[in-house]
This record gives sequence, structure tokens and C-alpha cells, in this order.
Amino acid sequence: MLTSRVLALVALALTPALAIQGYNEYAQRRDRDEAVRADALATARVVAADLDQLADSIHQTLDIVAETPAIRQRDAESCTEYLHRIIDKLPQIILIAVTETNGRLLCNSLGSAPGAYTNAGRDYHQRVLATGEFAMGGFAQGVATERESVHFAQPLRDDDARPVGVLVASIDLAWLSERLRQLVQQASTSLTVSDRNGIVLVRRPDQDLWLGRSLPPERLARLSRDRDAARIVAGLDGRERVVGVVRPQGVLEGVTVVIGRDRALAFADVDAATRRGIILILAGAVLSGLGALVGGRVFIRRPMHRLLRTVAAWRAGDLRARTRIAGPSEFGQLGEAFDAMAGSIQANQDHLREELARSRSLQDQQTTMLHELNHRVKNTLATVQALARQSRGGEEDAAQLESRLLALSKTHDLLTRDDWSGAALREVLENELGPYRRDADHVVLDGPPVILAPRYVLAIGMMVHELTTNAAKYGALTRPDGRVRITWSVSAHEGGNSRDSGTARAGEETRLRLTWQESGGPAVAPPQRRGFGTRLITGAIKRELDGEIHMSFDPGGVCLRLDVPLEQAAPGIVAARALDRTH
Repeated sequence: MLTSRVLALVALALTPALAIQGYNEYAQRRDRDEAVRADALATARVVAADLDQLADSIHQTLDIVAETPAIRQRDAESCTEYLHRIIDKLPQIILIAVTETNGRLLCNSLGSAPGAYTNAGRDYHQRVLATGEFAMGGFAQGVATERESVHFAQPLRDDDARPVGVLVASIDLAWLSERLRQLVQQASTSLTVSDRNGIVLVRRPDQDLWLGRSLPPERLARLSRDRDAARIVAGLDGRERVVGVVRPQGVLEGVTVVIGRDRALAFADVDAATRRGIILILAGAVLSGLGALVGGRVFIRRPMHRLLRTVAAWRAGDLRARTRIAGPSEFGQLGEAFDAMAGSIQANQDHLREELARSRSLQDQQTTMLHELNHRVKNTLATVQALARQSRGGEEDAAQLESRLLALSKTHDLLTRDDWSGAALREVLENELGPYRRDADHVVLDGPPVILAPRYVLAIGMMVHELTTNAAKYGALTRPDGRVRITWSVSAHEGGNSRDSGTARAGEETRLRLTWQESGGPAVAPPQRRGFGTRLITGAIKRELDGEIHMSFDPGGVCLRLDVPLEQAAPGIVAARALDRTH
């Protein structure tokens, strides 16, 4: 009878521990499931946003191409020559073509003969003529390129705004897959992008296996019902995944983006903790039962009271309570077993708290990134508004506005490629000056590796664009023997002393000093008035970066000196990759 009572007490003591363990497991799995679903859906939205940005970039490019005389005149020879000349400057596009309204080829960047093929049967060609709007096609095997691709097209109009043809840009799906891989780098995460007909455009992993194949009908039916949703399904590779599904609107309507997180890997640490908890609880139960069977044969009142007090503390939620019963006796072993069990449960609970804290930290980081992106977008819109206000509507003003907006777009591409963590100064310079470099001495860049924060990238990028445009129109870049030399250095200041350094110590202020020097160009004279470009440069540097800028118009060439306090770019892997690209 006494043994039965002792066993009953042991079972009673284990009940709160089991309940706590069960609740902890439930809470941990629920929080992890919510976190993984939210992460999958957020990643799918990032991919969809990147595709939308790519479509906008191509739309802007086609708008610019459509306004060139060679395209508007629809002369096959001059059109072919112009497209062949610009295609190398558009790495994301493998082919630009102009077709007549009946689909017959007029010219393309590969030099195909007029009428070599027709696009009349392409869905994007029909939708462009039907709607008169920019449109995206589905999966296609390029006739001229013979590569798997997706097409974007828009109508080509005459002076009376009547459609007289279709302007088409072809995007290599292998290039698109590699671009999106930068957004989804975990090997265990799957990415699927399908067109409006359910044909796979991008699939990572297994791109070669699934490219151009139709999704299974039951999967298409399920995806058609999902919009901005996350659920657990069996992936295309048979593995159970937590998937986030996003169906963009606008020109991307019909495209489906699916991100799949491997559920087994996502819950691996939770499952391991569960197994450890069960094993420890079972071990504790076995040890406690053995101790109770032996202890019931001797005088147990005092140890029993201590056990009961400890159990009561556990019931109250205080897992730090211990029996403090030790020694070689049966009750001593039982007490130690109880204490070991409570320690393991407390350790599991602490681990759960750490996991929850880590989840909250990830959510805070995501919120911070969204706020930062919102801030940058507002600044960019303000810059675009300022540029638009300066345009008076003339052709030259419109061209300048387009050029500045294109430069701003290219700078945004640099930041987007590295998740808005920053970009290398050398990349910012190459972004603008690369097209004008004819030899090693024509454009010289000399300075240490420097990673710029996003606001520095935008301000300095606009400054370099204005200087490059001026040099190409009126300065050193107008002549074959003209030279542009850009040098920079980074200095750290402490207590009035300065030293050259790539990084700053605690308490030091780091400053970037950059010099733009032109030579070998036409003679330079100071301008009669301060133009918008000069105001744009000065305002961006002084207002955005709190820096100093000085421009001199010496007869030998324009010289600009920049001195700004340097703010470090966001730390992490992205900044490290940007630093590698500068070598």
C-alpha cells in the first residue's frame, strides 16, 4: 500500500513536468511554423518585387529605344546597326527586335534579315496590339537566339500615335535564374517562377530538369486559389515544404512565384529538442519509479515531505526548485533523479526562450529593413520630383531628365543587387565612366577599396553622372586624347591628427576625399551662371552627406574636390562581397 502511494506521488510529480514540456513543445513548434511561413511569403514577395523592377527597367529601356530616329524611321539597315551597337550595353537583354504589326521581322540586334521570321503567333505580340500596352510573354524558345527566354514587348507608334510595329526585348532565362539565385541563396530553399500557362520559367534547384515544363494540373489548380498565402505542401521534388505563393499584378499578371522552405530542415532543431526532452523525461520517470519502489520499504516521511514541497513548487511554475536529497540511499537517488529531470526541463525552457528571442530579433531586423527601404524610396521620389521640376519640356531638358533618371536607376540596381546594404565606390564610378573608357589611360581610377552606405551611393552616383555627362558633351571625353583621372583616399581623424586608413577606430571620424581632374580636352571657361547640374551636385553632397565640395574651371580642365565624413556601410556578408569585387 505504501509503495502504491509513493508511486502515485511520483506520477503526480511528473504530471506538471510533462504538461510544461508539452506546452513548451507546442509553443515552440507554433512559433517556428509561423516564422517559417512568414519568411517564405516575405521571400516570395522580394522575388516578385525584383521581377517587377526588372520589368520596369526593360520598359524604360524600350521607351528610350523607341524614341531614337533609327527605330522611328523603321529603316531596316539603320535599325539593325543601331540595335547591334546598343545591345552590349544592356547585359540583361539578349535580343532586341522590331517587327511589323503583322509579326514580320523588320530588324534585330543579331542582324537577321528582314522577314527571316514572324512573331505573329506569339501571345505577347497579340496582347500588345490588342491593348496597346507594354506586355510580358510566357516561356519561349527564341527563334533568332535559339535560347530559352521570356519576352517583353510594347507598341511602336508613328507621329500620329498609330501602332506601326512592335518593339521586343528577349531575356535569357538562364540569366534570370542566376539573378534570382542571389535573392534565394539557401541550398535547401526552392524557388519556382511560372508563366500564365503554368510553364516553369525559373526553378532552383533543378533548373535544367524543370525549365520549360508545365506544372502538374493538381498543383496548378492549387496555385490558382492561392494569392499571398503560405501553406505546407509536397514540393516538386517530393520533399515536404512550407511554401509562400505570390501572384504579382500589372504587367506580371499571370506569373506565379513560389518559395519553398524545407520543413524537415526548418524544424530539425525543434525535433531534436523534442527527442531529447522525451528521452530525459522517460529517463527521469524510470529513475523516479525505481527510487519509489525501494524507498517505500523504509521510513520515508521526512524525504516524502521534501519531495511534496518540491512538487508543489514545480506546480507553481518554479523549475529552479530542487529536492536537495542526495546520497547513496534510495530516496537520495530519487531526489537526484528529480533534480536532474527539473534541470533538463529548465534547460529546454531556457533554450525555448532563446529561440523565441531570436525569432523576435529576426522580425525586428525585417521591420528595420522595411523602414530603411521606405526611407530610401521617399528620398528617391523627392530626387525624381526635383529633376522633373527642372525640366521645362524641351527636347534637351527631356533628354537630360531621362539621362538623370537612367543614372538613378543604374545606381539603384547596384544597391538592389546587394540588398541595399551598400556598394563599392569603384563600382559606382565604373557604372558611369565604363562606357567612355577606350584604353587604360583614358579614364583612370586610383584609390583604396571603399564600401559606401546607400545614401552615399545615391548622392555620389548622381554627382559622377553629372560630371561624366558634362565631360562627354563639353570636356575631356569629347577628344581622343582627353583624360579623366579620379583619385580618392580615406583618412581617420583623432584629436586633431589624421592618418590614412581603410577603417576607423573607436572615437575616430573617417573622411573620404575624392578628386576629379580632367585634362586634354577643350579649353575651359567658368560658366556664366550656376546650372541645375551644379546645384544638384552641391545640394546632394551638402544636404545628404554634410560634406564639402569645390569646383574649379581651370583652362586645362574641370577639377572637383570632394570631402565628406564617411559612414560605414551595413556590416555582413553583402558588404564583404562588395569589397571582394573591388579587387
